[in-house]
Amino acid sequence: MGVLISAVLPIALVALTGVWVGRVFPLDIKTLTRINIYALLPALVLTGVYDSTLDIDTVLRIVAGFLLNCAVLYGIAIACARPLGLPTATRKSLVATTLLANSGNIGLPFILFSLGEAGLERAIVYLISSAIFIASVGPIFLKGEGIQAGLKVTVGLPVFWAMLCGITLQGLTWNVPEAIDRAIALLSSAAIPIALLTLGIQLSRIPLNFGIYELSAAALRLLVSPLSAYGIGNLLGLRDIDLAVLVMQSAMPVAVNTLIWVDEFGGDTARVAKTIVLSTLLSFATLPMFLWLVTQ
Repeated sequence: MGVLISAVLPIALVALTGVWVGRVFPLDIKTLTRINIYALLPALVLTGVYDSTLDIDTVLRIVAGFLLNCAVLYGIAIACARPLGLPTATRKSLVATTLLANSGNIGLPFILFSLGEAGLERAIVYLISSAIFIASVGPIFLKGEGIQAGLKVTVGLPVFWAMLCGITLQGLTWNVPEAIDRAIALLSSAAIPIALLTLGIQLSRIPLNFGIYELSAAALRLLVSPLSAYGIGNLLGLRDIDLAVLVMQSAMPVAVNTLIWVDEFGGDTARVAKTIVLSTLLSFATLPMFLWLVTQ
């Protein structure tokens, strides 16, 4: 119980602080998002990859687990949408909210507080996979722009270049100059708290009225996804902390940035916004449950 409280309560308190700030002050959310995307998150990824002690087998299994789970969830979302006769925009939105998890803003701090630095190492691998997947596949299934458009977005991702830079530095076994290392460390240490504050501010601007659709979409993300990831992780031979991280990252609520992708490439933004809020609120009950299950 102590682990659950120490993992969930800090996240809730910082996010609630963001909600309060977002309601009191007319902040520019795009500026905060850009700071996260172009400065803080790349620094965190660069540090995580450069300092990583994970073997390539573990990395490949986590990435494979993520990709296989996405394939399963895509099939489930389509299978659920077709019998209901959902409009094209709503069907796209259901696929997006089912596939795109908040593995950064909530996933990283939750796993850091509950599973420690070793868990964070693995969570960053999942986050990088997720970021590249969203940027490359997102334009394809939301707008149908093709593989070339998806790859173009991927190459423009700061996280992508931070990952390559981290891999290169680790491969060269070159020690980064102390001043640069400290600057990157300062940026990376700010990534999680700023991300949580941004999450709270974003949530403060989304209406709180839900229906059966939002509840069903949230259930796909919070319940079906981690259960599927647990089965896939076992099939891939993941054990202990590797399996725990795969399941917990798969159990995260809908990513807030899903709203940006749907707004940009097509979908039902109103339903996506409501699903984001509902899944985030419910995750404070479901995440401790799955954490307890995977750590027994």
